[in-house]
Amino acid sequence: MDNAALIQEVTAKANVWLNGNYDAETKEGVKKLLENPDKTDLIEAFYRDLEFGTGGLRGIMGVGTNRMNRYTVGSATQGLANYLKKQFPGQQIKVVVGHDCRNNSRFFAETTADVLSANGIKVYLFDALRPTPEVSFAIRELGCQSGVNITASHNPKEYNGYKAYWNDGAQFVAPHDTAVIDEVLAIKSIDDVKFQGNKELIEIIGKEIDEKYKKLICGLSLSPEAIKKNADMKIVYTPIHGTGIMLIPDTLKQFGFKNIISVDEQNVISGDFPTVVSPNPEEQAAMNMAIEKAKEVDADLVMASDPDADRVGSAIKNAKGEWMLVNGNQMGMILTYYLLRRWKELGKLKGKEFVVKTIVTTELIKTIADKYNTPCYDVYTGFKWIADIIKKLEGKAQYIGGGEESYGYLPQDFVRDKDAVSTCSMLAEVAAWAKDNGMSMYDLLCKIYAEFGFSLNKGISVVKKGKSGAEEIKAMMENYRKNAPKDLGGSKVVLVKDYANLTATSADGKVEKLEMPTTSNVLQYFTEDGSKVSIRPSGTEPKIKFYIEVLGEMKSVEDYDKAMAAATAKIEAFKVSLGL
Repeated sequence: MDNAALIQEVTAKANVWLNGNYDAETKEGVKKLLENPDKTDLIEAFYRDLEFGTGGLRGIMGVGTNRMNRYTVGSATQGLANYLKKQFPGQQIKVVVGHDCRNNSRFFAETTADVLSANGIKVYLFDALRPTPEVSFAIRELGCQSGVNITASHNPKEYNGYKAYWNDGAQFVAPHDTAVIDEVLAIKSIDDVKFQGNKELIEIIGKEIDEKYKKLICGLSLSPEAIKKNADMKIVYTPIHGTGIMLIPDTLKQFGFKNIISVDEQNVISGDFPTVVSPNPEEQAAMNMAIEKAKEVDADLVMASDPDADRVGSAIKNAKGEWMLVNGNQMGMILTYYLLRRWKELGKLKGKEFVVKTIVTTELIKTIADKYNTPCYDVYTGFKWIADIIKKLEGKAQYIGGGEESYGYLPQDFVRDKDAVSTCSMLAEVAAWAKDNGMSMYDLLCKIYAEFGFSLNKGISVVKKGKSGAEEIKAMMENYRKNAPKDLGGSKVVLVKDYANLTATSADGKVEKLEMPTTSNVLQYFTEDGSKVSIRPSGTEPKIKFYIEVLGEMKSVEDYDKAMAAATAKIEAFKVSLGL
């Protein structure tokens, strides 16, 4: 479509909003877009409808069909309500609604509650912001058919989002994922949305759910004696202005830790995230204030949760006493190792347990699980796939833990999404247990590498914004798919997995079928030296993501720096081969 035709199309869509049943403030915003000689913002706001994907909505807040606002949230909720009524005819349907700290999150949560209740659905609305995993927990605890959490996770402050859940507390998988999308797409006019809520069907919930959730988390402890001995261990924790402040400090204290040190400036709840450029604990800058506080008090551990408290970033001291970030793969390795080791030592491993990781997460987790004779399932990126395995094996095998490289972990099964609240408690327990065994967290990490092999993981995100960016990402994926590299960093590519076509093609041209529940736009290259590269477009952000894992040797703690330097050099060579 040429630019003139595109402007004509978006102008027509904008005029529907200008003349339709929309509020005055929204119409004023649309009018400004139409009157602006530069049509860039008009195009971005209306060139498409904000897509309700399998995880819900996520987008920049503002007026327009491609923005998060009362009307896109209302339409999504009406579609969800219609689907629920078809799936549960004649029943009193119940839905939990929660929200994070972002600007407009409470407003969008109340809008969601109003639309659901207007459709005769019972709503349990949290009294204030809460962690995403608590919404997942509440769905199961209250016997609900669905749940919605208003959050854009760790996206920049301009964003908000809408996460929808099924009755198992997990985000939708087949057949519900595409079926709900169809219902949302069927809402063609804002006049189809019932905005006038029924207050009698909206029940405010809060502290009673908090207490049940925290009690279950405290029951996870595997080393209570180690915690008692190290109760005064110094833990610096920051919620980065988000929902973690509601539960994580209290849960750590109930777990037995008495010395929780806060970063006061970041305890301020704010959707503007005033102390950080990006509220993402995967990034060094978001952790800086917590690390400075840790230096000041000589802490043992630093932990930070993202705005909706489903991800955890952490930092530990290395052999030189310098603070270093623990990445998501390392956190997954440490937690998996600790859980499996302690389960075995306590006689809890009966041969019917399992762990889960995503296909882009370090292979060392599988190596650790193999050592403990425990199956490790590989699933697609997205915690709903980990939840799906838990659901399928319920009653047959016991879930121990699982996670993904993007700083998300779940060390229990009463939540069905990644959970920073329980993960923070378990990470703190690992630190106490390591200390009780004469090790720092760094010593423990090095011990794992020495026993199971060294690997270094590097995540690279290439941002391509807007309509043109989406087209660029599509073209890049097509090019990588059609022109797979013959070698990476000097190591021959011996296997290519294409999850869009569910094929695994070896270097000699032999093709095998991949056994996965559905297709996904992911490519993986495996090299002769055991390295792995995964490539996928982000499902929630305007990015194409590369995940590089290279292997190395490390026989003792003293070899860490040497192994790290060699692996870092290898990753740089891989980046050149990939054109990055």
